Amino acid sequence: MAGEDLIEVKFRLFDGTDIGPNKYDPSTTVTSLKENILARWPQDKEIAPKTINDLKLIHAGKILENNRTLAESRVSVGEIPGGVITMHVVVRPPLPDKNNEKQLANAPKQNRCACTIL
Repeated sequence: MAGEDLIEVKFRLFDGTDIGPNKYDPSTTVTSLKENILARWPQDKEIAPKTINDLKLIHAGKILENNRTLAESRVSVGEIPGGVITMHVVVRPPLPDKNNEKQLANAPKQNRCACTIL
């Protein structure tokens, strides 16, 4: 029975809310999971990923690689009958562009307020 081999996964966001659970085939790639998360991302969140490269999936303390499947990532298949696997989703900020760094370095310094505690 093919339905028995499906893995039920929910994705826990940084603020404790969840996306899912949904059932996935063990041959599903991490990239496909990230695309699903991106499509179902709640609109009311201040922090939102723009691409799948902004997302990291963590399961059992390991960051899952995009090109691997759930089975290859050693996600336990069927260990807990009727159980749901929780993966943590981390949104990493986009890396600064080299051109933007140069522009910021060459930009005039702005006056900033500073406080001193005596």
